[in-house]
Amino acid sequence: MPSECLPASRRYFAHVVLGLLLAWSSQLALAAPLDEPLKPLPPPPALDPQRVELGRRLFNDPRLSVDNSRSCASCHRLDLGGADAQPRSPGIKGQVTRVNAPSVFNAALNFRQFWDGRAETLEEQVDGVLQSPIEMGNNWESLLQTLEQDPQYRQAFAKLYPDALTAANVRNALVTYERTLLSGNSRFDQYLLGNTDILSLEEKYGYQRFKDYGCIACHQGVNIGGNMFQKFGVMGDYFAARGSPTEADLGRFLITGDEQDRNVFKVPSLRNVAITAPYFHDGSAQTLEQAVDVMFKYQLGRPPNPLDTSLIVKFLKTLTGEWDGKPL
Repeated sequence: MPSECLPASRRYFAHVVLGLLLAWSSQLALAAPLDEPLKPLPPPPALDPQRVELGRRLFNDPRLSVDNSRSCASCHRLDLGGADAQPRSPGIKGQVTRVNAPSVFNAALNFRQFWDGRAETLEEQVDGVLQSPIEMGNNWESLLQTLEQDPQYRQAFAKLYPDALTAANVRNALVTYERTLLSGNSRFDQYLLGNTDILSLEEKYGYQRFKDYGCIACHQGVNIGGNMFQKFGVMGDYFAARGSPTEADLGRFLITGDEQDRNVFKVPSLRNVAITAPYFHDGSAQTLEQAVDVMFKYQLGRPPNPLDTSLIVKFLKTLTGEWDGKPL
């Protein structure tokens, strides 16, 4: 019987039941995570908050560098997506780094650190930066003497670590802080968790193109990258086309000496990519559109397609997450 033929009281009851059923089914649909190859970021791990705070202080302390001019935060600015918006970063004594600074956000999820993957852990990455003659130019003996002169650091390390202020404990405090720098709750994360209305149709098309073209073969896993090595220029000589080759362009070859590792780099994470320009190890792409076009040409062997580039860029912009309860 059509609802308009029911008595008013029964019509009201039917509408209430229908509304409840619709709301219930909507909540069920929203609560069901999507079965996709990419997964949402996990929440930050539960770590000792006092060690996290100690690591935060160290991360922002320029005394880690030999001339008190550069801190970790100098190249990894949280207000700039964990990078520094420059093709290459200033180091000590007017020097400039050889490669673009990658974002510190979600770095704990990478399988290796640095573009050439020379550090297997975050602790090794700390060593590499601290002792780099370009970046901080310091050594552990000198740094520990500097920190020992600060009563707040002496007290904090004595309280939080049985053996107080040591190189291993400084590394641990820094890494403990860095492990909390996960930028979850991007719109794409919310989409994966079941809120399928949060992305526009064009953004969904962009994600589909991202999968169809095979971008997801390298930019995979929870970090949408950061878990494998790949040659830059699979389908063409990117470096010959760019010109002005540098030693840093050799990538992992500098570490292994294996000819197969020439121009091979760690695949970068695409999380927060919309706010971490410029792109690639050489910082040569100023915009996402330029970066996607380079990927089409040199990684996929396809001529760039303006429509597909636009759609993929729209998708990439959904990967910007949150930090400290605010969008990056």
